[in-house]
Amino acid sequence: MPLPLPTALNRAVVTGASSGIGMALATELARRGYSLIVVARRGEVLEELKTRLEAEFSVSVEVRSCDLADPAARQPLLDELAEREISILCNNAGIATFGPIASLDPQYEKHQVQVNAVACHDLVLAVLPGMVARRSGAILNVGSAAGNMPVPNNATYAASKAFLNTFSESLRGELKGSGVNVTLLAPGPVRTEEIVEEDKTFVDRLVPDRLWVDTAYTARLSLDALARNKMRVVPGPLGQFMSVAGNYTPRGIMAPVVGRFYAKLGEGQAEA
Repeated sequence: MPLPLPTALNRAVVTGASSGIGMALATELARRGYSLIVVARRGEVLEELKTRLEAEFSVSVEVRSCDLADPAARQPLLDELAEREISILCNNAGIATFGPIASLDPQYEKHQVQVNAVACHDLVLAVLPGMVARRSGAILNVGSAAGNMPVPNNATYAASKAFLNTFSESLRGELKGSGVNVTLLAPGPVRTEEIVEEDKTFVDRLVPDRLWVDTAYTARLSLDALARNKMRVVPGPLGQFMSVAGNYTPRGIMAPVVGRFYAKLGEGQAEA
């Protein structure tokens, strides 16, 4: 089942559209003729995105500044989307922390679960009945290769993405033959552009350049996979390695190895 065709009334929704994969998805959807509802906390960045996309692609872009970590703040958005004709939902918003969870901010860890798992679940529940009734729709959930395995020093992120990974693939089984496509994007490290050495963060230096994947490429690959109703798309060599390792390597072996890598990320985050 191909993607629903863009119309004057329907909208594609992209969360976390103020940067990274989310901005790239919004741009690629606009390039393909879809009018958008873009969601993120940074309303001023979304307004700049709106101006650029409307000028470049002659589509309509609606801005919804919303903190998805706050259930009360996201409820008006959920109510609105339940009443709108949403053709495509890209659940992209996500946050991460690194380091031993006992040393991290408990409130931020709770926010991470809300953004990465609960808000995504809420958004699907809001738009799915309309998609099923129209027998037309597409949902792209941005999970993670980290959601395939236990990841010490990245525990909340890995667990929240494990929920989204499993939810996405379970949902596909329920929606077979419904006209609604569901694809899981499980990326490794991605970035928008090449970074000169002096501007690199600790993470940029820890992960070799050849293992990073471009966000624009990721967006194109993901939407093409969604159009084919592919179960999972994993761009980039590191993401593919993590997916294979997470599925086939004994967890008692994998967890300590991955944990040491993420511990270094936590150390770098603390120094930044």
